Amino acid sequence: MTDTTDITGTTDTTDTRTHRALADHSRVRILSLLREAGRPRDTRELARETGLHSTTVRAHLELLVEAGLVTAATENRSTVGRPRRLYAAAGEPPTEDGSGGYRLLAEILASHLAGTGDDPARSAVEAGEAWGRYLVERPPPYAATSAPRARDAVIAMLDRLEFAPEPSDGGRQVRLRRCPFIDVARNHPQVVCSIHLGLMRGALATLDAPVVADSLVPFAEPTACLAQLSDVSDVMERSP
Repeated sequence: MTDTTDITGTTDTTDTRTHRALADHSRVRILSLLREAGRPRDTRELARETGLHSTTVRAHLELLVEAGLVTAATENRSTVGRPRRLYAAAGEPPTEDGSGGYRLLAEILASHLAGTGDDPARSAVEAGEAWGRYLVERPPPYAATSAPRARDAVIAMLDRLEFAPEPSDGGRQVRLRRCPFIDVARNHPQVVCSIHLGLMRGALATLDAPVVADSLVPFAEPTACLAQLSDVSDVMERSP
């Protein structure tokens, strides 16, 4: 058997830098924005989209560059003015299903959450809630979102995220017939599935609707997980 251990410690150093870079929600958000853009971006653009100060964004970017997740280059320009420093997501070798970078990212984050804190599932739900608030459109001030419209918005979000949702009972039950991170979920179901539950809860919190993501049962069926989007009144009735 070939020993793959690097006696120089290069592999350990790379892993440590990657874990450090992805341990912060803001850096994960910045990396996601760079991947979605598919083009180099400067700190001013990223600061505007994240709501962070440009100096803070620059510090996050340098850590991502150090970890090899982002590349940086000085802009070539012929006009007067200081060239911008542009950042882009580092290219990664594709896997058989073309999801190499995202699978690696999911595995790193799941393993990090699983190994930190006394309650990794709770931490995962909270992380999902934070992101879920960004993934649905916030209603106007003083506008109430009805339960059916809230369920439709959450189901639409799940569809955009490629969960292939199949609602029933007026949207109260939703079969998630596809998991974008199925391999990672099998290794870390407590974390990955809790993040998905948090996504739904965060979205519903933004919508401020009388609906709650009551539960998410991983692999409830051979080909699907089962989410429950209950009316708040029904949950209160069931409470002792």
